[in-house]
Amino acid sequence: MTYCVGLHLDEGLVLLSDTRTNAGVDHISTFSKMHVIAEPGERVIVMMSAGNLALTQTVVNLVSEGFDSETLGKGATLSEVPTMFKAAQLTGEVIRSVYHRDGEAMKAQSVPFDLSILLAGQIAGRRMRLFQLYSAGNFIEATADTPFLQVGEHKYGKPILDRSVTAETSLSDGVKLALISMDSTLRSNLTVGLPVDLLVYRRDSLEVGLQQRLTEENEYFRLIRENWSEALKSAYKSIPAPPWF
Repeated sequence: MTYCVGLHLDEGLVLLSDTRTNAGVDHISTFSKMHVIAEPGERVIVMMSAGNLALTQTVVNLVSEGFDSETLGKGATLSEVPTMFKAAQLTGEVIRSVYHRDGEAMKAQSVPFDLSILLAGQIAGRRMRLFQLYSAGNFIEATADTPFLQVGEHKYGKPILDRSVTAETSLSDGVKLALISMDSTLRSNLTVGLPVDLLVYRRDSLEVGLQQRLTEENEYFRLIRENWSEALKSAYKSIPAPPWF
């Protein structure tokens, strides 16, 4: 499994994903779940995937190399779609195609058709958007009321985002909150693991602002982990004891 989170903020996007793939306790591997299509000045599109690795890799390859789409024509790719909405439509169509091809065979082997994708970015002349795609190929979009989306093992990292993230959150605070969310997940779920991939995109820049892989040795991520732990301890200790004791 994995954990990916995307923040859709007024200033831009904060995107974060882990790299662990777990096929049992004896088979744990590292694979990047973040895939970037960047043509500076023209488009930045980022996909982050969770679920069955074979399925997600197939989807990523098809939207990158070309897919014969009913709506966008033959050989459609994310490098050529005119809008982010069309990018989400293309990705959903690819997911459904992969299901029709592999779904029954997987079901016969008792393997669930399990994948989910965060798709984010901006194309020149269009607005920045963030979508979450499901295994049925349908999707939802982040809004000002719900400015973050998650896929994978999201439950441990969700509370801090629910309490703190708004559309007005700055990019720097967004990075901190995304890393705290990831740290909470890392501490509580062994199927999510380091290193993590971080990407920051500033609205209307049409170029990747920051892309970095963070390991256990990264000083800032260690600072986040240590300070957050201490802050939580201080917070609960500062709360008065229950009156019935």
